[in-house]
Amino acid sequence: MITEFGHFALILAFFVALFQAVVPLVGAQRGWPGWMATAAPAAALQFLLTAAAFLALMWAFVSSDFSLRLVVLNSHTAKPLLYKITGVWGNHEGSMLLWVLIVTLFGFFAAWFGGALPPTLRARVLSIQAMIGAAFFGFILFTSNPFLRVPVPPFDGQDLNPLLQDPGLAFHPPFLYLGYVGLSMSYSFAVAALIEGRVDAAWGRWVRPYTLASWMFLTVGIGLGSWWAYYELGWGGFWFWDPVENASFMPWLISAALLHSAVVVEKRETLKSWTILLAIIAFGFSMIGAFITRSGIITSVHAFATDPERGVFLLGILAAFMMLGLTLFAARAGVMQARGVFGLVSRESALIVNNILLAVAAFVVFVGTIWPLIAEMFFDRKLSVGPPFFNLAFTPFMVTLGLILPLGAMLPWKRARVGRVARRLVPALTLALAVGALAFAMQTGRSAVGPVGLFLAAWLVAGSATDLWMRTQSWGQVTERLARLRRLPRADWGKSTAHAGLGVTMAGIAAMTAWQVEDIRVVRPGESYEVAGYTLTLQAVREAEGPNYTATVADLKLARDGRQIATMHPEKRIYPVAGMPTTEAALDNGFLRDVYVALGDPQAGGGWAMRTYYKPLANWIWGGAILMALGGALSLSDRRYRVAAGARRVRAPAVPAE
Repeated sequence: MITEFGHFALILAFFVALFQAVVPLVGAQRGWPGWMATAAPAAALQFLLTAAAFLALMWAFVSSDFSLRLVVLNSHTAKPLLYKITGVWGNHEGSMLLWVLIVTLFGFFAAWFGGALPPTLRARVLSIQAMIGAAFFGFILFTSNPFLRVPVPPFDGQDLNPLLQDPGLAFHPPFLYLGYVGLSMSYSFAVAALIEGRVDAAWGRWVRPYTLASWMFLTVGIGLGSWWAYYELGWGGFWFWDPVENASFMPWLISAALLHSAVVVEKRETLKSWTILLAIIAFGFSMIGAFITRSGIITSVHAFATDPERGVFLLGILAAFMMLGLTLFAARAGVMQARGVFGLVSRESALIVNNILLAVAAFVVFVGTIWPLIAEMFFDRKLSVGPPFFNLAFTPFMVTLGLILPLGAMLPWKRARVGRVARRLVPALTLALAVGALAFAMQTGRSAVGPVGLFLAAWLVAGSATDLWMRTQSWGQVTERLARLRRLPRADWGKSTAHAGLGVTMAGIAAMTAWQVEDIRVVRPGESYEVAGYTLTLQAVREAEGPNYTATVADLKLARDGRQIATMHPEKRIYPVAGMPTTEAALDNGFLRDVYVALGDPQAGGGWAMRTYYKPLANWIWGGAILMALGGALSLSDRRYRVAAGARRVRAPAVPAE
């Protein structure tokens, strides 16, 4: 009964989305207040119906309702409750229902918090958002219905993919989708502004919270996925430039550029056309991610589905919304005249350089991702584009961005003097050079990646601290400046925290890349071996039982200078229902390093294959991601950036379309 109710609620939500897509838009065009007023209650109803459908599907998983095909394919009675719940989105159909739930959630937020928006803009934003929702409702109902029944329910299910039965990956998709789908609101605001023919400072302030929230959630989602890959797969890496990894990284880069360009629109009313274009492209890249993971067109270990028909449907949705946005952009570009005038050296110019670097970096990742497909389609050649290409082509843009970021963040608007700002950053530069020189002196015969990375990290962190300190003015006692520091707007703290987080992540990546130590050997119980100054002793290898798996567990003693530090337990698990093995690496985490051990297969001559890594500053990678997300949350909590705040400004009359 509950599942039938969920299915019915999903169908009703589809029709509400169609209503919301048409009626408020017509009302805004004709100037009919009653029709425009239907947008907000329709958005709320659409969200509630979709939430009801999602909860009904979740109940089917939790109660092990094997009359549903989706539950049969992705659940099992012996599975822990957490993974019964997360199994809802651990498959194609359920993940698309989560996707459309988040589309309606953002529409609900726009309706709830958008009361201060101009009525016509609000109606158009909610109508465009409903169009996106309607497209995905149609996709779900016609190609990916999660409520399909099986003729004869089996006694038990086929279990969830064992790789997905992990806390890190359980929460990775929801955060990632909040980021992906949140960019639909930036798109809706952009298209609504193009229809109205007005992009001004108030629009820049209205669109920023949604872009910031999307970027923040993408940061958390990418970080969780990277962390999961690091400790779960047993290969010791945190990023492989897999097509699906790239599909999440490209919207992150574009949304970061959009976030910075929206600041210029808000503060200086310039870069309007570029900001609108970025909003359209950012949503396009999020759609490309959905297409890559569900079409089977590009091989990836992260893919949800490999159905070409579904891929064609998604490609049609992508093409329709990109054509709508870009056509309106081409038609309205003439009315988006920049008002602000700025010098060659100014914060506006620095933000333009920032945008160029981020956009070109995203384009490089895009080309590397789709080039194997292009080569096969047009040149009949099978190519593989891997980490060497991406590391070589992508890294220079991030190094350049790291170099200019502290200086650009401190430049005044409109016109600036580089020398004056540079003098304030001399202590930060001195510290960064000292850190880089120390790293260079300590290493012997290795690449410059480590010293350069630590220099950039110190430069970004110290530059962010300098930016905050200088905002307290350059006079007064230290106690007075500290008091002013506490009173600074949260957006200033958020910006500096996010920039410092980028530096911390750069430090972790550089240290792991340059100074990681890897050891692969066969070890017998009772034997000891040395890795990077640590002694590991294999005490025993035993069998263990989990709730829905069996495991082979190694017990290793980790010691340094004769003193035991920890006991480590790497595992190899077998999930009998799915018939699939997984590797659970053992980690001894530290502030400055990780010791990482993965258990391999038993060897014919006795003993076990053992892969051991010493990973300097490993946790700084995810610590930096946490700082970046925290910076986004701090900025988002600033009352000046709430959607309603922009309404207090006096609005200029709309420019009629030509």
